[in-house]
Formats: sequence, structure tokens, C-alpha cells
Amino acid sequence: MSKKKSGAKPQQKHEDKATVAQAISKSEEFLNKYKKHIIYAVAGIIVLLGLVFGYTKLIREPRRNEALAQMFPAEQYFRSDSFHLALNGDGNVLGFKDIIAQYKSLPGQVVYFYAGVCELRLGNYQQAIDYLNKYKSGDDIIQARAWCNIGDAYAGLDNPDNAITWYKKAAGYRDNAYAAMYYKKAGILMEEKGNYNGALEMYTIIKDKYPQTIEGYDIDKYISRLEILMQQ
Repeated sequence: MSKKKSGAKPQQKHEDKATVAQAISKSEEFLNKYKKHIIYAVAGIIVLLGLVFGYTKLIREPRRNEALAQMFPAEQYFRSDSFHLALNGDGNVLGFKDIIAQYKSLPGQVVYFYAGVCELRLGNYQQAIDYLNKYKSGDDIIQARAWCNIGDAYAGLDNPDNAITWYKKAAGYRDNAYAAMYYKKAGILMEEKGNYNGALEMYTIIKDKYPQTIEGYDIDKYISRLEILMQQ
């Protein structure tokens, strides 16, 4: 029995070596030709990274810490329902309005939420909408609350259609914990507008999906009253 030969033929091995050598030669030629360009490009990237790092560590982070320190007294006023002082400051410390003017969103997006709620509670509805529209958050509850507050501001401007739109948007956002309250707000405005079918839909959602909430406990009386109105 003859043994089966293994391995590549000498000619094939020679051709493979030649191909590899040619590829290496071309690579060396490319490196020699564009060596300066490559060095400049790498150096540029290193300088850029250094500038970004320097800006972050030496400018942005200290300025952000400064903004957070400035915001602390305003937050204290906010928590004590002193909304005018929280928004405008007291002459010694900055309010949210001044913090936004100086630092924008550097202390965090929450500064827009604070300012918007202050404006809303002070009856400055359009200013509240402007601030709250700038607030973007990954926090489901606070984001939905911001949208509800926009709805409240539109209701204050006697614009129920926009208010209902924002209430429904807040209620439908990731099934948040306060959805029943937002649906109820939308339902009440629909009822006031004479849109009984729409209001009934809002109340029914509360009854079916959120029976254990505060709104769910007494939603039956809203539904019963509405059904009577619809029969008249």
C-alpha cells in the first residue's frame, strides 16, 4: 500500500512565500511614503485627547461642582415651598433662573424641572412650559411628572386640548406610579368640555388598571355620574 503524501508542493510553498514577501514590501513602502502623515495624525489624536481630558478635569468638573454648590440653597427653598426665592434667589444666593443663565444644564437637567415647577406655582404658565420642555430625564416618574406639569400649565392658560394631550402623554409613559392621577386629570377636563365618551374612557382605564390607587377607590362615582349625564 502506498503512503499518501501530505503537505504543499515545493513550488506552491515558494509562491506563498513570495506573496507574503510582496505584501510586506508593499506595507513597508506605504509606511515609508506616509510615515509623516501617520505620525502627525497620531500626534493630533493624542493632543486632542489631552485637551478633552484637561477640559473635563480642569474646567468642566470644577465648574459643575460650583454649579451644584450654588443650587443647594435654591433646592432648600424649593423643598420649603418658597418658590419665588427658589426661582429668583434672595440676594445672597442664586435662584434656579440665575443658575440656568450662568451654567445652563451643567448641574443636571433637574434644574429645568425645578425652574419649571417654580414658574408653574407662581402662575407664570408659559415660562413653566418653556423650562419643562427642556427637561429630559431617564427617571420615569420625574419625566412623567414634568409632562403632567406642562399639562397643568396649559390648563392654567385655558388651553384644555393641549393640557389633555400632555396628561395622556404623562399617563402613558412606561406605566408609571402616578398614571391614574394623570388619567383622572385628563378625564375631568374632557368632561368639562362635554367629551363624555373620552372622559369615560379615562375613568375606565383607572378602574381596570389602577383599582388600588387613591383615584381608583372612588372612580366608580365618576363613572356613574358620567353615565347619567350621557343618558340625558
